[in-house]
Amino acid sequence: MNIIDVTTIKKILLIRRDNIGDIICTTPAIHALRKKFSQARIDVLANSYNADALANNPDVGTIYIYEKAKHFKNRNRLSVWLSNLKLIFKIRKQRYDVAIGCGSYSPRLERYTFLTGAKVRIGYLKKNQKFSLYNKGIVSPSEHAHEVVKTFNLIRPLGIETDPGGLILAPSSSEQSKFKDFKTASYANAGRPLVAVAISARIKKNKWPIEKFITLIEKLLAQNTVHVLLLWSPGSMNSSTFPGDDEAADIIIRRFDGKVKGYPTSALRALVAAISLSDVVISLDTGSLHIAAALQKPTVALMTKGKAQSWHPWKTKSIVLESEDSVENISVDDALDAVNMLAESCGQ
Repeated sequence: MNIIDVTTIKKILLIRRDNIGDIICTTPAIHALRKKFSQARIDVLANSYNADALANNPDVGTIYIYEKAKHFKNRNRLSVWLSNLKLIFKIRKQRYDVAIGCGSYSPRLERYTFLTGAKVRIGYLKKNQKFSLYNKGIVSPSEHAHEVVKTFNLIRPLGIETDPGGLILAPSSSEQSKFKDFKTASYANAGRPLVAVAISARIKKNKWPIEKFITLIEKLLAQNTVHVLLLWSPGSMNSSTFPGDDEAADIIIRRFDGKVKGYPTSALRALVAAISLSDVVISLDTGSLHIAAALQKPTVALMTKGKAQSWHPWKTKSIVLESEDSVENISVDDALDAVNMLAESCGQ
């Protein structure tokens, strides 16, 4: 592929329309663009679910937020569609020089990138694709490449030759203050490491049985060396919009009768603050894993073998426990050993 004339680039738009972990894995590319184009306008088209992951990011200018109909069950599809159409017209008026469709090939992502009206449109092609709405289409790298690397490859045509750095995430100071108050009120011995146990995952094969979480927490508490914090996706498991784990969290909290504290995180910034002030994080393959990695928290990741290659914690101290087909096969004792190893390394 011919390198684009970068001297003409003044406005860049990145499109990231999927989940929290995906947009966090895009931040090394955004940072590299900011370093390369220090005077350029660098904006992001995100969605209402993942946009908060870019809050206070110094590399990002405007964050455009579009809506997915499935996230707004109380609104009709026409209303959501019209709102997004207005947003597209607003973006087109900015006359971006470059638009980058971030993520694996998707026809919808390709259309969104085209509709921005940008002069240069970069994105991944599907295998053997002959016609594309991208005018700088790129052949996808190995499926085993990390998502950070896959996204970073999309900015190579802009003359960026460095390797991707760490993830970037800026906690809210007001949310951190709230969590500090909660932590002080909840845990008497401030010298012990705080282990955040994030129990939620949407995909069935990425879930760990609640019985195993309970057994792990029992063993951690029996050692009398750490505090345990429970984190989960808010909402009922029966919600059609945002299925959560309120029921599972309630079972665990009641099971331990005050010995395990749960911290409700109805907003993403509350989850980020809680993880930022924890010492070790144990997480399934979901957004909390990448939040922990971005905040440089020692992380125990429970993942399937295939996903671990592309989505393991990026550039932070971590132990990845893998299972071939389903996370439920990972043993409690392996998870306990991993948590203890990372807790000891905290130096507390």
